[in-house]
Amino acid sequence: MIEANIKGIDLKFHTDEAVFSPKGIDLGTLSMLSQVEFESEDKVLDLGCGYGVVGILASKIIDSENVVMCDISKEAILLTRQNLILNGIENVEVICSNGLDKIEESDFTLILSNPPYHVDFSVPKNFIEKGFQKLTISGKMVMVTKRKDWYKNKLVSVFGGVQIIETNGYFVFIAQKREKKSGSKTRNTNKLSKKLMRKQIKKNKKKSNANKN
Repeated sequence: MIEANIKGIDLKFHTDEAVFSPKGIDLGTLSMLSQVEFESEDKVLDLGCGYGVVGILASKIIDSENVVMCDISKEAILLTRQNLILNGIENVEVICSNGLDKIEESDFTLILSNPPYHVDFSVPKNFIEKGFQKLTISGKMVMVTKRKDWYKNKLVSVFGGVQIIETNGYFVFIAQKREKKSGSKTRNTNKLSKKLMRKQIKKNKKKSNANKN
C-alpha cells in the first residue's frame, strides 16, 4: 500500500511487483503532474496508467466520467480498478489496450503518459502518432522521460512544436494540437500575387513602349 498527497489530495494505492514502480510513485510521474493543471472542462486519457496514479488524481479534480485509463498490462488494469474503489471513485472507464488501439474517443483535451523509455522507441512512437489523432484541437499531449532528443524531434514532427521543461532529472514535454493552416488559402494568395505581378510587368512594358514612341 502506498499513501501519497499530490496537489493537496490524499491518495492510496495498492501495488504489486508486476507493475512499474511498485514501492513508491515514480518521480517522473510526479514531475509530470507538477506541470499539469486539470481544468473542469478537461477530458483526460491516462495512457499507460500503471496502478492508476494520474487518472485517479484527475478524477479527484474533474468529473470522473471525463477520465479514461488504459494499459496493456492486465495486472495494471486490475490494480487500477481496485485503487479506484479504494479512493472512492466511480464512473471511470478503464480499458486493457495496447497503446491507443482500443480507445474509441477522439475528443481528449489532455493525454498524459510516462512511457517506457528503457526499450526501443516503438511504444512512444505509437503513443505520439495515435495520440495526436485522439486529441481535440488545442488539446495537449504531456509526456515525461529521461531522454530528450528523440522525443523532441518526434513531437515536433507530429505536432509542429513542443515545450520542454527539465525538472528533477526528467524532461516533461507538452505538445499542443493546433488547427492546420489552409493550404488552399496560401495557394490562392500566391496565385493572386503572381497575377498582379504579371499585370504590373505588362503595364511597365506599355509605359516603356509609349516613352520610346
